[in-house]
Amino acid sequence: MPTLNLTEQAQQLRDLAHEVESLRARVRGVSYTPGTDALRQISPLLLKTQDLTATLLVRLGALDNSPYTRIPGSHASLECLSALVIASTQAGNDLASALYANPLEGAAFPGYPAYSESDRVARHATAIPLMTGHLEDAVHQLDLSATGCHYVATGITRDLADIHDQAKSAQMDAGSSLSPAQYDALKALSLGQGKLQERSHRGLGVTRVATHDGTRISIATYRALDKHGLVTADTSTSLFHGQKITVTDHGQQALAQRRPAATSSTSTTAASKPPVVQGARR
Repeated sequence: MPTLNLTEQAQQLRDLAHEVESLRARVRGVSYTPGTDALRQISPLLLKTQDLTATLLVRLGALDNSPYTRIPGSHASLECLSALVIASTQAGNDLASALYANPLEGAAFPGYPAYSESDRVARHATAIPLMTGHLEDAVHQLDLSATGCHYVATGITRDLADIHDQAKSAQMDAGSSLSPAQYDALKALSLGQGKLQERSHRGLGVTRVATHDGTRISIATYRALDKHGLVTADTSTSLFHGQKITVTDHGQQALAQRRPAATSSTSTTAASKPPVVQGARR
């Protein structure tokens, strides 16, 4: 799956929304006289609408074929963009309908009476409300398109912020919840070749952790690391053969933090322990 700068995609959707808003203002403010003048005034608006629809399809295709689809809630955003393609296309249809309702000048077939000035005025009077209605519909569809682009862009930005906050929170939790012994154990396991093994001791199976550098890791410490999702063992092999221990991405993030300092209670306990005094020989 190709990589995609989602921040850039969100900005491109905002830029597209601004272009649609500009087009909407042009359609709303278009001034024309039915006939050739209307054709000249409305045709560029139709072509611009089709161009923006094509751009919208490019944005939809880029997001649909990207890691964005793995983000919770992305389905709703993609459906919204699909609906915007309909709205944008409908705006083009409305502009085309306005052109179809526009009475163009031309000669009648041979044998038919030529159009009189009163006929032309009547056709214009009939066409103007029809064309006005189609142009108003186009403005409405363009308004929906612009609003939808802003909505999806805001959603992408919000999703990225949520993911960043969750990752940062997970990293802080992983780093701050470790004790010095757990941090040292995690560091030893990150060197590789750590294994979870079961050995017989006095007739009982005892699970132990073996490390590459000989660091002693209690099973309680390992289970704490496993509970936090900092390590994982390869359960495809048996404990008797040894299950390879791997430090997860969260574990690597925890190691990137500073080693936790010894707690004050530990220091106080160590300091309050009375020294061993040799009795004086008599």
